[in-house]
Amino acid sequence: MADEERLYRVSFVNQDQVYEVYVRHVYPSDMWGFIQLEGFVFGSRSEVLVDPGEEKLKQEFADVNACYVPMQAIIRIDDVKTEGVARISEARGNVMAFPLAPPRRDG
Repeated sequence: MADEERLYRVSFVNQDQVYEVYVRHVYPSDMWGFIQLEGFVFGSRSEVLVDPGEEKLKQEFADVNACYVPMQAIIRIDDVKTEGVARISEARGNVMAFPLAPPRRDG
């Protein structure tokens, strides 16, 4: 599958909510501890039914070239075949950050 055709579903925690978005590119960021998301994909506007959660995400990420999400906030990254509906849901249960060791200094 060509890189342009790849599609990822990324779930992450943002202010006690779980965001599920679809993006074309997922990279480890040059900023230590962050994942870079680019190429947000949302449903077409020609659909009759409008999902308010997806509309909120569309507005939030409308002018965003790249989004940097802390690694600890990432819940899951899936390589998917088709786009679904981007959504926001309440974070329920115990969503724990994966503990990261600080970078080591040589010397």
